[in-house]
Amino acid sequence: MRTRQFDILLCGALFFALLPCFAQSAPTTQQQIESHTRHAQEYLREKKLDLAASEFAAIVALDPNNVDARGNLGTVLFFQGAYADAIPQLRAALKLRPTLWKTQALLGIGEKRTGDISSARSDLEKAFPKVQEQKIRIDAGMELIEIDSGAGDLDKAAAIIGDLRKLEPTDEVLLYTAYRIYSDLAAESLLSLSVVNPNSARMEQAIAHELAKRGSTAEAIEHYRTALKIDPNLPGIHFELADMLRTLSTAEGREEAEKEYKAALEVNPYDEQSECRMGDIALRNADFKEAFDRFTRAIKLEPGDPEASIGLAKVLMSMNQPQKAEPLLRQALQLDPTSAVAHFRLGTVYRQTGRVAEAKHEMEEYHKYSQMKEKLRQIYHDLHQDQLVDENVETDPKR
Repeated sequence: MRTRQFDILLCGALFFALLPCFAQSAPTTQQQIESHTRHAQEYLREKKLDLAASEFAAIVALDPNNVDARGNLGTVLFFQGAYADAIPQLRAALKLRPTLWKTQALLGIGEKRTGDISSARSDLEKAFPKVQEQKIRIDAGMELIEIDSGAGDLDKAAAIIGDLRKLEPTDEVLLYTAYRIYSDLAAESLLSLSVVNPNSARMEQAIAHELAKRGSTAEAIEHYRTALKIDPNLPGIHFELADMLRTLSTAEGREEAEKEYKAALEVNPYDEQSECRMGDIALRNADFKEAFDRFTRAIKLEPGDPEASIGLAKVLMSMNQPQKAEPLLRQALQLDPTSAVAHFRLGTVYRQTGRVAEAKHEMEEYHKYSQMKEKLRQIYHDLHQDQLVDENVETDPKR
């Protein structure tokens, strides 16, 4: 009997003695959250997204106001393509912390892909200017462009693609998207112009421009002349007509072109492009002083135009002053690294000043870019749009 009572007392004593051990072994909520977080990070490193999502979901169950877990869960579900499941988590994270721009961008993309266009537009418009991660910014911008284009807001779409091209200037998808938007915008503007006043000088000018792009030189000149008759002071009309006349490669065409460039400068003394063209004419006539003055004034009018810098460099080289031409050509290439003419001329300067290796490099660049532009010219020719390219590569770059 005493033995049995002793055993009971001993067991009771052991039970109470072990209580602190049981209390210590039961993890706290914070400890559980930390454990799930570690496991989630491990699974993310191992690209086990399902398991990572389960860990983040466990954290949310323990702490519904855990903004990081909500955001991470939504992000993992988003990249798994489970947009419907991701959206509530992303929204909850955003409600807890409204400045999560990446989260809002993903939310907008998810809403767009699940058909909630109104919410998608709102979230994407808020997030796009703020989100810093480049890939997410591009994805958000492209979704927003689709929304704007679908709604006919081409101006908004054009502004967005302009921003995206600054991030990735050589991205094929962005370049094609820009081409489509700008083409649609041009077509829409031309249609609107025809509705507003189909017989206006601007309408004739627009028709001439479209014909010029397609290589229909004679027809383009006819419409430019019609526009000129309607409004002799129409901005840009004299210059555009002169450029068309110059392509005729006849003495009469060159003479009339020169008259139109002069007329353009009479209408607008600050017409930098016409100054450049008059500089070219003077240089062709070996009138170096006039050419020098024309290109110098053009640079003052528009320092950011590489054509003016190249023109003045050509004059200086014709006057046997290659050292003075060099900084102008370098400036032109800073403004337009793809200018084949500038590379050729700079290569010539290097050769004249004894820098053989640098000259060789510039000539390689010249051939590369001239071949690229020739290929591009052929593409436009195939599309009947030869005049879209304002070619800088001269027929004889040694002139």
